[in-house]
Amino acid sequence: MLCGANPRDAWRVRPRFNGLPMSGPPRLLGLRLQGFKSFAERTVVEFGPGISAVVGPNGSGKSNLADALRWTLGEQGRSLRTRKSEDVIFAGSEKRAALGMADVTLVLDNADGLLPVDYSVLELGRRLYRSGESDYLLNRQRVRLKDLIDLLDAAHLADNAFLFIGQGMVDQALALRPEERRPLFEEVAGVRRHDRRRRRSEEQLAEATANLARVEDILAELRPQARRLASQAEQQVTRRSAGQELAAALLLAARARWHEAAARATDAAKGLAKARADSDRALADLQAAETTASSLAAEL
Repeated sequence: MLCGANPRDAWRVRPRFNGLPMSGPPRLLGLRLQGFKSFAERTVVEFGPGISAVVGPNGSGKSNLADALRWTLGEQGRSLRTRKSEDVIFAGSEKRAALGMADVTLVLDNADGLLPVDYSVLELGRRLYRSGESDYLLNRQRVRLKDLIDLLDAAHLADNAFLFIGQGMVDQALALRPEERRPLFEEVAGVRRHDRRRRRSEEQLAEATANLARVEDILAELRPQARRLASQAEQQVTRRSAGQELAAALLLAARARWHEAAARATDAAKGLAKARADSDRALADLQAAETTASSLAAEL
C-alpha cells in the first residue's frame, strides 16, 4: 500500500524554497483501488503538493495506476491496454483467487469550484462487475455516465487526449507540423470541448429531426383513420338525432291517439248515461201503463 498525508489536509502543506512557495494546492488528493488489475488488496495512494512520483520495478503496477485514473474518468478500450472491459478486474494469481469486482475512487480538491457542484472535495468512483454491470459514483451516489461526462467536461476533464501525457507524447508533439499541432492547441485552449458540444448538439438535432420525420409518417398513417372515425362519429350523431326525432314523433302520435281515445270514451260515457236515462223513463212509462191497464181491467 502506498500512502502519505491525509488527502483532505495535504493541500494545506506547501513546500517552500528560499521562503517562496514552490506550488499551489494539489488538485488530485488521492486514489483508492481494490480489485483493479494487479491491485487485488485495497490500496490507497495519497498525493500532496508539488510533483508526486511513483517509482518501482517493472511489473509493480505503476502503469496500472495511470490506467485507474483514466478508467475512473470514463475511459475505455485500447487506451487501458485491455481487450475486454472485464480485463480490468483482478484475474487471480497462484496465491489468490480472482475477484468479481473492480472498484476505483478518485479524490479531487474542488475548493475553487472547478467542477460545478457544491462540494469542496469530490470523490469520483467507478465499479465494474464480472456480470458486466457498471456503476459510476459521485460522492458515493450513483450517477449516469452521461451526467459524469457532462460534469467532467465543464472542467475540461472529459475526452481530453492530453489530460494524460504518456511516454513519447512530448516528442511526438514537438515533431508535429504546424497544421498538425492545431488540434493540440485547440484541446488546450478548450476549443475542442465546444466542438464536441456542437457535434453533440448536431447529433441531438439530427435525432430530433429523425424523430419528427417519424412522427410525420405516423401522422400520415393515422390521418385516414382519423377521417374515417370522424365520418363514423358524424354518422352516429346523425343516427342518434334521427332516433331522437323518431321517438319524439312517436310520442306525439301516441299523445294524439290518447286524446282521441279519451274524447271517444267521454262521448261514449255521455251516450251511455243518456241511454240509461231514456231506459229509466221508458220503464217508468211502462209501469204507469201497466198500472192503468190493471185498473181498467178491474173495473170491467
